[in-house]
Amino acid sequence: MGGSGGAPRRIAVVLFNLGGPDRLSAVRPFLFNLFRDRAILDLPAAARYPLAALIAALRTRTAKANYALMGGASPLIQETAAQAQALRTVLAERKIGEVQVFTAMRYWRPDSEAAAAAVAAFRPDEVVLLPLYPQFSGTTTGSSLAAWRQAYRGSGRVRAVCCYPEQPDFIAAHARRIGDAFEAGGRPPRLRLLFSAHGLPQKVIAAGDPYQAQVEATAVAVASRLGGDWDWQVCYQSRVGPLAWIGPSTLEAIEAAGREGLGVLISPIAFVSEHVETLVELDHDYAAKAEAMGVRPYLRAAALGVRPEFIEALARLVLDRLETDGGGRSGSAYVCPQRSRGCPSQACKKGEAA
Repeated sequence: MGGSGGAPRRIAVVLFNLGGPDRLSAVRPFLFNLFRDRAILDLPAAARYPLAALIAALRTRTAKANYALMGGASPLIQETAAQAQALRTVLAERKIGEVQVFTAMRYWRPDSEAAAAAVAAFRPDEVVLLPLYPQFSGTTTGSSLAAWRQAYRGSGRVRAVCCYPEQPDFIAAHARRIGDAFEAGGRPPRLRLLFSAHGLPQKVIAAGDPYQAQVEATAVAVASRLGGDWDWQVCYQSRVGPLAWIGPSTLEAIEAAGREGLGVLISPIAFVSEHVETLVELDHDYAAKAEAMGVRPYLRAAALGVRPEFIEALARLVLDRLETDGGGRSGSAYVCPQRSRGCPSQACKKGEAA
């Protein structure tokens, strides 16, 4: 358990997330950073960069209006910092060494280069990379880990958590958030639970990305944890562009529930922090459309944030990675489909249980 010379081992934990603009003037460069990522636009740089600049320019006005609804900035950065502090507190209680928790945002600040420099200055013996994307996708976790590998030149043995779609504490946190929303809404009798995740183009899934299978595994686990006779469905939000996306869309699912005379309770199953997709897309845009369609009630479970069960899930993931040299999965029985690609877990690639 000790570091060099008998000192307590120094452990760096890096939380990865998407990031978000911290002011309205940052919206356009944030969008450019997003769309210039080859994991998002799979084109040569000579074509990708000009196209990213064009998309950012075209989307800036609408995006600024959305961020203005949230006070002019994304809450994701502050929420991730709060999660980092909560995780550090829990890990300190485990007395595993000197622990520092850092954050690395893929498309804004602090980015991987800044986080890598901070971690290197800490001079860790161990580094645990922990994505705040419970379900693996090459467009999220894969991209973040690739950026980290390019940036980090410091000390320490580096190990990554791949995914945790069925981690028990993570599942319990979602069930608690759903239960709280159900109680706050007066326990309505005719209700459909919609597990809403960020969508992806169908071609990404067809190429072997395990994201959709993992989202569905999370939904099954949460529904099982809730018990009872819940009417539930998985759906996907945030479609952009002309490509065919996985479905059904969240809006289609809301409309279908309305046709059956049901209200909806939406659980953001793949989002661990409040941000534009929850506070604007779900709470503002879809809520207004549901009202116009006569879908009542329209309830929404909060994102996990610093829910104690979720922070415990993160702590357990860190401890598991410090204790094992195998794949970076959650320790559940979940195994990705054999055709999945991009996952950093060797155990997953071999089809073994972690």
